[in-house]
Amino acid sequence: MKKCGFLIHETMINNMQQEETPDLSALMEFDLFSKLLPEEKKILANKAEVIHLRSGSSLFSVGDKAERLYLLRKGLIRIFKPKGSEDEEIARFTPGDVIGDFDFARSTEYNAQAQALEDSTLIMFPGFGQTMDSLELVMPDIVSRLLLNSAVMVTSRIKSTRKLVAENMSLVRELHRKVYEDPGTGLWKHTFLTDEIDRIMEAPMALIMLKPDRFKILVDALGHGAGDKAMIAIAGVLKSITFKLRRGWALRFRSNETGILINKCNAAQAEALALSLAEAIAALAPVSLAPSPSNNHTPDEKFSFSGSIAWGMWPADNESWPSLSEGVYELLMETWKDGGNKIARYSARSSI
Repeated sequence: MKKCGFLIHETMINNMQQEETPDLSALMEFDLFSKLLPEEKKILANKAEVIHLRSGSSLFSVGDKAERLYLLRKGLIRIFKPKGSEDEEIARFTPGDVIGDFDFARSTEYNAQAQALEDSTLIMFPGFGQTMDSLELVMPDIVSRLLLNSAVMVTSRIKSTRKLVAENMSLVRELHRKVYEDPGTGLWKHTFLTDEIDRIMEAPMALIMLKPDRFKILVDALGHGAGDKAMIAIAGVLKSITFKLRRGWALRFRSNETGILINKCNAAQAEALALSLAEAIAALAPVSLAPSPSNNHTPDEKFSFSGSIAWGMWPADNESWPSLSEGVYELLMETWKDGGNKIARYSARSSI
């Protein structure tokens, strides 16, 4: 029997109870949540639950997906591998211990079973009716940071032995990819810059932002599916630029604002890249629009792509990276509102 993605064995249904108004602050002090802001911890605490497990009941079994982690508040939990008449006991958890955090961070399946040796009380995150995927839909920024913390935690642990590094390094890369990759386009998320910009900055560095022109016409005529396809095509253009350069990052900043960040790139190269980007967007195949009573499109009318582009150089145009990125974005929106299909360069001096 499944309950909201959490496997509840038939024999457990009457053995597990939920507490309606638990104190969940203890879980939020765990390493996985340590780097979150107090308000973010409060939000996530509301997504957890306290459960009571009767002695002899299973918390999870071999093969169950590790979709939750548990903080033991009272009782005793043992972890073992069933092996015929003699189980292989791996560990015992006492109050204050966190259970399943490593498996949760890895988003893997349990290779052992957890059983209560006495009546036990645990904090479970996320609670019934919640999954990390469902939480990401309503609080993507918080979940991204939580996933990043889990990746850091996994990295720290697997570095303890060379064997674990060899076995799990692909997992760490996958966790970082999930944290930072926009699922719709495969571009890097803006949170990548927020978290990693200090590490990746190499002067001179060019920031080039793009916003497609008249995008609402396409979406209104053909729906959001057509908009999604167009964003995938635009992402392909951006990724092809960084691929050819063998450096840099193709990014999705907000809804349909995208761009590229290129390190070790001078102003002349950046200007040439902005021009080639505009030409590549204009070269995307036109899309036939759908005439309907609600619009004036003709059967042979097509939507042709063009883009508004703004770019700037760090540190030449602004020594402050936050000010540079904000200034380039504001210039992008001004260019787009003025009719678009233009390339504009940001300068801190001209914006004073």
